[in-house]
Amino acid sequence: MTLSSPRRAPLADQVIAQLRTQITSGEWPVGSRIPTEAALVDQLGVARNTVREAVRALAHNGLLDIRQGSGTYVLATSELAGVMHRRFADAEQDQVVELRALLEASAASLASARRTERDLDLLETALARREEAWHGGDAEVFVQADAAFHQAVVAAAHNDVLAALYADLGEVLRAQLRQDIGPVLAQERYVGHQAILTAIREGDAATAAAESSGVVGACGRSDAEERERAGAGAGSPEHG
Repeated sequence: MTLSSPRRAPLADQVIAQLRTQITSGEWPVGSRIPTEAALVDQLGVARNTVREAVRALAHNGLLDIRQGSGTYVLATSELAGVMHRRFADAEQDQVVELRALLEASAASLASARRTERDLDLLETALARREEAWHGGDAEVFVQADAAFHQAVVAAAHNDVLAALYADLGEVLRAQLRQDIGPVLAQERYVGHQAILTAIREGDAATAAAESSGVVGACGRSDAEERERAGAGAGSPEHG
């Protein structure tokens, strides 16, 4: 999408509208760095102060995150998503896991009954990209790919209210996933999602719901179980 020079006053509002469109359309995805201030001045044909005012306004609304020395990044796709991110940034992760499990299970259950052939194709593509991202070894790329798969499940549920709520909670849920998998992708923490897609394809609502809720927080549970086993082993006679 090409940015164009605004022609009507007030200029700041026009620039805000154009930048918001870049975000909400997905042209600037969540997590991406937007063009520099100088680049935006050139593209928009407005003064640097106007661009700065627009960026600060969108940051205040929760859509952008200004990081000194690094740049400005897309934080959310809507003002409500920004509010959600700020509101739940310090939430107990166990409670976020519970919420995500409920949403994922509901979406998968509905998707198993409502999915179309196109939905299944999109899910296949999203799952393949998730696998590719895992093998690529970049944790953030994997987070985005995993989120895209779950978003595709929600889309296949064909419930606009659920889809909007899930999108507005998107960054909150991605933050929980980042914490779950950690900064480095480790093979023992891998959690496959093929069973979710299979259940949706077969129209098995109960299995789709169980598989979807079961993968949420699975990496963290694996670590906890490993620590318990290690602790039990350390206390056994053969390790004492």
